[in-house]
Amino acid sequence: MLVYLDGEYLPLERARVSVLDRGFLFGDGVYEVIPAYGGHPFRLREHLQRLDRSLRAIRMEPPLEHRQWEEIFQRLLAQGGDTDQQLYLQVTRGSYDKRLHAIPAEVHPTLFVMASPLTPRDPELVERGMSVITLEDLRWQRCDIKAITLLANILAQQEAREAGAQEAILVRDGLATEGTASNFFLVKEGLILTPPKSAHLLPGITRDLVLELAREAGLPCREREIPVEELAEADELWVTSSTKEVMPVTRLDGRPVGKGRPGPMWQEMDALYRTCKIRLRQRAMDSCHD
Repeated sequence: MLVYLDGEYLPLERARVSVLDRGFLFGDGVYEVIPAYGGHPFRLREHLQRLDRSLRAIRMEPPLEHRQWEEIFQRLLAQGGDTDQQLYLQVTRGSYDKRLHAIPAEVHPTLFVMASPLTPRDPELVERGMSVITLEDLRWQRCDIKAITLLANILAQQEAREAGAQEAILVRDGLATEGTASNFFLVKEGLILTPPKSAHLLPGITRDLVLELAREAGLPCREREIPVEELAEADELWVTSSTKEVMPVTRLDGRPVGKGRPGPMWQEMDALYRTCKIRLRQRAMDSCHD
């Protein structure tokens, strides 16, 4: 499998980064994960726009134009044909000749991209729904940056696993913010709710798509702050991400959510999301036949 590293396409086992790279030393970098269906990246423009925002938030200018990223993606995805894949891209500030907390004036970013098979959702988990727990949000104040410094998320995810759950919803100052690797939605009396964008949560690409699909379908939805107590009162809970898509949550802190099974509004949203993916695959097939 070929990967892209700083202008070169080379086998993964030959890809090497300096131990003085600031991503390795400080976690000084950002990343994106982009699903690709039938060889076509999903919501590519939105992912690259978020990448640019994250880079500028850590005082880096985007190292490539969007069309240059697209050329890299196309070459890497071609290795997998029309199978479903995921692109992982990472930009660190690069290597400097010594370990220095201050940002060096002259440093060249390290760019890495790889494509790998996209693991499909577990059909049994989709059928029965996920179990989640709530945990105090111990992360920093700029969770809107998709930074590679994910230790707090990893530890919270591990705590969820040790509790027999698949995810944790994080709570800050009494408000539910997001999952360790997902955004979340709450349904109460037919109204779809999700927390508003802020520095305390990542502006999820799938999150935004769910809101778009809901509005197009005429499903009532709002963005507002959600006190943690409202989670236990929800008729339905969902978590969303580029790889999870839209997943139902049927247990919260060991107790059933709603009737303890995936709800009707999740079923409707999941169908809308699947239709969106089908349209993307069809466009990719049509472009191949042009």
